Amino acid sequence: MSAPATLAAPRQGRRPAVAPVLVLAVLAGVIAWLWASGMAAEILTYSDDISYLAMQHLELVAWAGGLAILTAVPVGIVLSRPAFRSISEAVMQVFNIGSTVPTLAILALSMTLLGIGTVPAVFGLWAATLLPIVRNTYAGLHAVPAHLVEAATGMGMTPRQVLWRVELPNALFVMFGGIRTALAICVGSAPLVFLIGAGGLGELIFTGIALDELPMMMAGAIPTALIAVAVDFVFGQIQYHLVPRGINPLR
Repeated sequence: MSAPATLAAPRQGRRPAVAPVLVLAVLAGVIAWLWASGMAAEILTYSDDISYLAMQHLELVAWAGGLAILTAVPVGIVLSRPAFRSISEAVMQVFNIGSTVPTLAILALSMTLLGIGTVPAVFGLWAATLLPIVRNTYAGLHAVPAHLVEAATGMGMTPRQVLWRVELPNALFVMFGGIRTALAICVGSAPLVFLIGAGGLGELIFTGIALDELPMMMAGAIPTALIAVAVDFVFGQIQYHLVPRGINPLR
């Protein structure tokens, strides 16, 4: 009988995802209050602006988040290799800059280097999004039980096969946790890029603050929160179905 393609860690118990439900409950309460107070009608007067700026917001998040995933996952894999583990924490501090430096300061530096508009906005959001993905990719691969790697090596697998067929499947759940955290940071930071001329829902939020118009501010804030919940939900579903059974504690 042939050996299985993937070696899996022992299955864990199911852990329900409570946070998205709580966030949706809070948002539902806020929307109900707005409707009861009559402010919902004022917010809906900005419906055309909300639709247009929400698409800009999603485009910025898609570019920054996608580039962060394409950059950070390979870096995390490289840092997890035995040859690089001695310098991994030092290299990680480079990516930590995006988290320790305030996002607004990163955007200001990006504007200084790249001007105003979409390019510096995407660069700034990309820099602020990298660390959780790199850290979780490294941690997930580093936490794969050594006996699984040894068993795969004993079966005759090459280091590349061990990585793709044993280590990555067992680390995938942790890696997705970093991606979901990074995208939540990206969605929440994206309103700031309005300050460097990149548009997005920050236009309604900051203009509403400047004009002391609460309905305009809420017209930007509520869709931003809904986008964050929606993005997390979508990637949570991808995580649930993509991570193999026996490795995924939610299945």
